[in-house]
Amino acid sequence: MHIYVVKSGDTLFQIARRYGTTSQTISQANQLPNPDRLVVGQALVIPVSGKFHVVVAGDSLWSISQKYGVTVEELARLNGLSQSVPLQIGRELRIPRAPKTQAEFTGYIQPSASGYSAALLNSAREAAPHLTYFAPVSFNARRDGTLEEPAIQPLQPVAEQNGVVLMMDITNQENNQFSDELGRILLNDEKVQQTLLDNISRIARQSNFSDIHFDFEYLRPEDREAYNRFLRRATERFHREGKTVSTALAPKTSANQPGRWYEGHDYKAHGEIVDFSIIMTYEWGYSGGPPMAVSPIGPVRNVLTYALTEMPASKIVMGQNLYGYDWTLPYKPGNPPARAISPQEAIRLAVRYNASIRYDRVAQAPYIDYTDENGRLHKVWFEDARSIDAKFSLLKELKLRGMAYWKIGLSFPQNWLLLSDRFTVIKK
Repeated sequence: MHIYVVKSGDTLFQIARRYGTTSQTISQANQLPNPDRLVVGQALVIPVSGKFHVVVAGDSLWSISQKYGVTVEELARLNGLSQSVPLQIGRELRIPRAPKTQAEFTGYIQPSASGYSAALLNSAREAAPHLTYFAPVSFNARRDGTLEEPAIQPLQPVAEQNGVVLMMDITNQENNQFSDELGRILLNDEKVQQTLLDNISRIARQSNFSDIHFDFEYLRPEDREAYNRFLRRATERFHREGKTVSTALAPKTSANQPGRWYEGHDYKAHGEIVDFSIIMTYEWGYSGGPPMAVSPIGPVRNVLTYALTEMPASKIVMGQNLYGYDWTLPYKPGNPPARAISPQEAIRLAVRYNASIRYDRVAQAPYIDYTDENGRLHKVWFEDARSIDAKFSLLKELKLRGMAYWKIGLSFPQNWLLLSDRFTVIKK
């Protein structure tokens, strides 16, 4: 599939004709909220075989073939070119479709207090063909080793019909906050720990969870080794019961990185003990902080490059946000938090406020500046086809196990389009 960026004066009909398809096909594939009013800078996924490259000064068939991993002969044949004739600047060359890569994909999904809405279940159905795991958020451990259980019944038939297995997401949250004191109890009190493991085992057996996933965050630095011991104990038990074990890890770039989020997580030990780890490579731009890309490619790469020094690529899963944020400016600490929005809503905002979409090449992320009805300035950072394709390319380059999405329910149809084109999803 090809990614096209809308230019001034473009219409959907013109773009469709250019690539030999129809306006309706493009609109439906991208679930366009604005088919009659495209936004300058908007990325569209064109559902054609392969992709296109626009020739720029200095390009040759050889350099283009190296960039896309194809032979010069295949590139020339596909585009009816002679290898002895210089390329014309501005010409679009068709690039053959690359072989798909096998990978695992996880979707965290968070029901409300009242359960699964119709919209959330529809999002689950849309995502399910592209996922290996569903991770209902979350089984919150209590201080006595019992578990607060989320609703899972409405999700089970969606998972079964699409060959998606369930991941049991277990946290040290109390009152919607990660608790280092709860973590201390769970990791150091033998009796509580035994009760917790027994309850996990019982629920996993009853509800057919295939993976036991520990998301213990903001642990005390002195509990780092206690967490490692707990994971060894849990992994030994759940392997005997035919389950895999995984963890969620803060995005570190060094073993002794300071900070409450990082100090309790030991990449090397997790790499040795559990079957795989999901690294939370997002939230550089977050609701309470200043405007910036949520998962800029440079910091994401730095975290994953460090992770590869501590654990094998086959155990590393890249975390990926399915959302952006809308900040009201000027940003000041203590202001109301930025509002989480879907990529589709970001496009609707651009249409509503007649704002163009710009793209930061360093962060590999799109953004919008607009002024609302009350004269307030806004900055929106979000995801689009270009930004997610950059992450897909990094996943392939580093040969990682897969990707995990936080979280299902925010509409991003371009993600699923490109995923299905670039990858073969591993089903268990």
